[in-house]
Amino acid sequence: MKRRTRILTGITALVAATGVLAGCSGSSNDSADDKTLTLWHYEGADSAMGKAWDEAIKVFEEETGATVKFEEKGFEQIRSTASQVLNSNEAPDILEYAKGNGTAGLLASQGLLTDITDAVEQYGWDDKLAPALQTTARYDDEGVMGSGPWYGVPNYGEFVTVYYNKDAFAAQGIEPPTTYAEFEADLQKFKDAGTTPLAEAAQEYPLGQLWYQLALSQADRDWVDDYQLYTNPVDWQGEALTYATDTVKDYVDKGYISQDASGLKAEDAGLQFINGQAPMFVSGSWWYGRFTTDITDFDWGIFEFPESELNLGSAGNMWVVPASAKNPDLAYKFIDITMRPEIQAILGNNGGLPVAADIADITDEKSKELIDQFNTINERDGLAFYPDWPTPTFYDELNGELQNLINGTEDTSTVLTTLGDDYDSYVDDFRK
Repeated sequence: MKRRTRILTGITALVAATGVLAGCSGSSNDSADDKTLTLWHYEGADSAMGKAWDEAIKVFEEETGATVKFEEKGFEQIRSTASQVLNSNEAPDILEYAKGNGTAGLLASQGLLTDITDAVEQYGWDDKLAPALQTTARYDDEGVMGSGPWYGVPNYGEFVTVYYNKDAFAAQGIEPPTTYAEFEADLQKFKDAGTTPLAEAAQEYPLGQLWYQLALSQADRDWVDDYQLYTNPVDWQGEALTYATDTVKDYVDKGYISQDASGLKAEDAGLQFINGQAPMFVSGSWWYGRFTTDITDFDWGIFEFPESELNLGSAGNMWVVPASAKNPDLAYKFIDITMRPEIQAILGNNGGLPVAADIADITDEKSKELIDQFNTINERDGLAFYPDWPTPTFYDELNGELQNLINGTEDTSTVLTTLGDDYDSYVDDFRK
């Protein structure tokens, strides 16, 4: 995709929000000599978010006369270097960043992100976001989400679902399962037919998402609050986490997940589904737009993980404004453009989950399928966040332990002991 004055490198950055007007921030404003907005984000050009943000960039440049310097970064690149980069003069004016205590919360507590509460109120973004979607945008002094100042603005929602190959299901004479027993029976039927049913990867997030979804199927909202918000201690040898870990191991032993998954990344698992090699893939709604364009050889759909009131999901990654941003006011203007119904409609009609769209503007039937499922989960307060959020290092720790589980070098008790020790160590230090 051609971007006139923008440098392609990788992270989806919108604008975070501290003060649209001069009264909202003491930093630069529209009269700044350098009318350049440096923006980072990590959305693919053909993704729903990538298409929407690209249009937002065009509108922003036309309306402000400013130039957008877009630098595309990788998700892992941003995640692993954010603290160092944002604490330097190389920080952008706005970037897309992961939400959660161990990510945006950590940076906010370190003073690396701008408190954008004034801008949120000035532009009315709080009126456009449902309360459940505001949780991950606000952080207290200790970096715990759910209360305190605003440090970001989510422009889309996301959740984890089960993608399935309709043609493969029809060939086996089965329908999408409505009970967990039916789900397990379907897994076995595919395995008996010589197909590994689940596309998976343990070097990156997909397997950790399945693990957490299995735990959520045995949990309730209080358990989620304990795990994510440190409300009470988490029993790492308890029913929910033991069940999830045992079941992942059982899936590997039965051939529902290939042992090769220990060496695969998310892209590898996604391609297994796209290429028709695996009939099911448990992962996020961010794949949806890509699947609508890349899958051409079979029909596909989605279904909720059976018999679970809770699902992985939340507001999407958000635009944040670094405390060292040179042009925060321009960042706020860009954020506001991304919240417009016409920009949100682009997102919604290309497989994304808009948070401020006019539903009448969503004309794509395939996109409506995704939005309807998200709304159903959100209406029952079913969004339960992600497994790696509680600590800054838990993403890598969880992936590593699940690789050990798949490889057979550690059993369930050892995996959970290691994860629990890491988790508890962080929480204990946090509470001091």
